[in-house]
Amino acid sequence: MDLLPRPRRLRRTPALRAMVRQTSLQATDLIYPLFVHEGARNEPIASMPGCQRWCLDALGDEVGRARDLGIRCVVLFPKVADGLKSEDGAECFNEGGLIPRAIRRLKAEHPDMAIMTDVALDPYSSDGHDGIVSPNGVILNDETVEILCQQALAQARSGADLIGPSDMMDGRVEAIRTTLDDHGFVDVSIISYTAKYSSAYYGPFRDALDSAPRASGDKPVPTNKNTYQMDPANSREALTEADLDEDEGADILMVKPGLAYLDIVAKLRENSTLPIAAYNVSGEYAMVKAAAERGWIQERRLVLETLLCFRRAGADLILTYHAPDAARWLREG
Repeated sequence: MDLLPRPRRLRRTPALRAMVRQTSLQATDLIYPLFVHEGARNEPIASMPGCQRWCLDALGDEVGRARDLGIRCVVLFPKVADGLKSEDGAECFNEGGLIPRAIRRLKAEHPDMAIMTDVALDPYSSDGHDGIVSPNGVILNDETVEILCQQALAQARSGADLIGPSDMMDGRVEAIRTTLDDHGFVDVSIISYTAKYSSAYYGPFRDALDSAPRASGDKPVPTNKNTYQMDPANSREALTEADLDEDEGADILMVKPGLAYLDIVAKLRENSTLPIAAYNVSGEYAMVKAAAERGWIQERRLVLETLLCFRRAGADLILTYHAPDAARWLREG
């Protein structure tokens, strides 16, 4: 064949491929989500093989393991006892509660690790929603934001580095930023769940926290989160949310879920100079684990390819339950 351009020339050897590789992946790109509970022992999560609800006595060792693998940030999610849940989720701002104690302990044990938190009511709500549910079944926006500001403040006082509002209430980023600044926490960052979709990919996460919507008494409780999380059919709406979050003081923008929404990651990357995060969520993780257990896929190769694709789409940071394995595999080469 009489061809002048031959792209395969630069694919011929490992050295040539490495020289022209356009995207990289390293452990410092990863944020490791961890579930915590008040129990005396760790509890495995059936729908998320390899993941556990960590007791506080073991949490520090796991964070230390992640640090030794090159990971520099963890995000904490609480499994709250039913007796502490309420309609307004007030336990979320108890400074003696599970997450504030976990933050303080980790900061004492691993002061060089960045600690990210989750700001939303669903783990603390007897109704299982990210916001307060009114007597007629409506998720209340402004009343919820007032509670979220108290939650963010309690986390900042405990030593959190990154506050992560995942609730999708309107105006919560500005309200939290103002609250933090007014109380002297101007250096605490906000990593906003900017484009969080009402997705079926969250099922195992809700198992881990027992945080799915549920009816309580005669009050009608919505069975889904469609009135505040984004419609999976929409993409331009993500730009509206991104513009608002930037104007309201977000430091990092996040897309959740990640893998099925790489077009949204790319869209935010093209339209913002802020760092972009993507959440490789529990359903995505569970599908990989289930297929690997059956021998249908090569887990290591698939996980590293998936995480690389997040980076190629424009994500600077990736929240993933695969983080320790991925960091180890990257180190092994």
